[in-house]
Amino acid sequence: MKVVNFANSNSAINQYVMELRDIEVQKDRARFRHNLRRVGQCMAYEISKMLSYNDVTVETPMGRAEAKIISDDIVLGTIFRAGLPFHSGFLDVFDNADNAFLSAYRYYKDKENVDIGIKIEYIASPDLTGKTLIIADPMLATGGSMELGYEAFITKGIPASVHLCCVIASKKGVEYVKKSFRNQSNITLWCAAIDNELNQQSYIVPGLGDAGDLAYGKKL
Repeated sequence: MKVVNFANSNSAINQYVMELRDIEVQKDRARFRHNLRRVGQCMAYEISKMLSYNDVTVETPMGRAEAKIISDDIVLGTIFRAGLPFHSGFLDVFDNADNAFLSAYRYYKDKENVDIGIKIEYIASPDLTGKTLIIADPMLATGGSMELGYEAFITKGIPASVHLCCVIASKKGVEYVKKSFRNQSNITLWCAAIDNELNQQSYIVPGLGDAGDLAYGKKL
């Protein structure tokens, strides 16, 4: 399994991540959603470099031109609700892709809010057999939701290749995912940034807070 950390290189993604983290910029929900979308667009472009292509000829008003177009059969998967604007960025680039959606949430098993469980309630997906699956989930904290999301999606078929995409990851989450998928060379993890710590409630530090609440408002 390969891990890509965009924070190790210079790109526009760094600007968008800085704004996502900034508590003043976060007061503008539309801006927060827009930055998630822009990170998704940039990641999609980078992923496009790893895909397969076919040569085609297109008619122009003045003649014919040669072009290369993506031949992979792409499915864009996301986990509700914070994943929606991030997912939209990928869809802007892979606009003919099929889409898959998963409802998952985390809950605390104890009164101290330390022992975390993850529950999956709903999945809608096309057949994934032989496809290129891109899973967009902004926060990779413990790695549990990404792993469960992947396992839920592949009940709909085994993809040929998988791209796991997040905005902010923790080192612990990255190590968990690497261990879980250590024998699968067809899986790549893409991170806009990787932070060092998780707090007791398994939020990433420094992170950016609760991405779903920042994008759509606080939940009960």
